[in-house]
Amino acid sequence: MGSFSLMHWAIVLLLVLLLFGAGKLPKVMGDLAKGVKSFKAGLKDDDAPVLVEAPRKPASDA
Repeated sequence: MGSFSLMHWAIVLLLVLLLFGAGKLPKVMGDLAKGVKSFKAGLKDDDAPVLVEAPRKPASDA
């Protein structure tokens, strides 16, 4: 019961086509691809090492 059969996927595909229509589906998939590319580009930018300063101790009164 945990896995989807071919019939489940066919029903899901039919519902997606009914909701978005055949004309809007390529646009939706294109927007999804742009979002994934943007997300991956954001992950690449975060690969730079982050420098963290050590907490400074107050100067002792001598």
